Parts: sequence; C-alpha cells; structure tokens
Amino acid sequence: MELENKIVDVLKTIYDPEIPVDIFELGLIYEVRIENEGDVFVDMTLTSPNCPVAETMPKEVEDKVAAVEGVKSAKVNIVFDPPWDKDMMSEEAKLELGFL
Repeated sequence: MELENKIVDVLKTIYDPEIPVDIFELGLIYEVRIENEGDVFVDMTLTSPNCPVAETMPKEVEDKVAAVEGVKSAKVNIVFDPPWDKDMMSEEAKLELGFL
C-alpha cells in the first residue's frame, strides 16, 4: 500500500489547468493498479473529451508516476465511461470550488 500512497501523493501534484484543484481530488482518477512489482496502470478521465490538455495531461501523469521510487513503468488509460461530473469531486474540492 505504501507504493500506492506515494502514487496518490504524486497525482495530487497534477492540476487541471482550468480548475484550481488537483486531478485526484477532482475525481478524475478512477483506478490505480500496481502489477508485477511496479508496473502501474492508471485509469483516468478528463473533465471533457475536448479538454485542452487531453494530449499533455496523460503524459504528465505517466511521467510523474513513473518517477516514483518503486515504479517500473506507468501507463495511463483514458476512459469516458462513466463520464465525469462534479459529483465525483472530493468534499474538499467541492468546498474549494464553492459547490458546498
């Protein structure tokens, strides 16, 4: 679990450029799987399919996760099912953005 916690900590350093909240608190990360002692697979979505960072954000996630000690490789899978909506945000993110 320690490796997963380190990965989550790194994910919390990546921000959606249009919303001042990190991608983990926004609910954009659907799943983090660690296989074969360090191959990491991240299922994530974007706030919209036309998101301006659709090209760069998955690469940023892969690069930052791959740099975590204990990670051999990182692969991001972008999914739009289920589609993201604001209900997927953490309480903290909702508070910060004025939804609570």
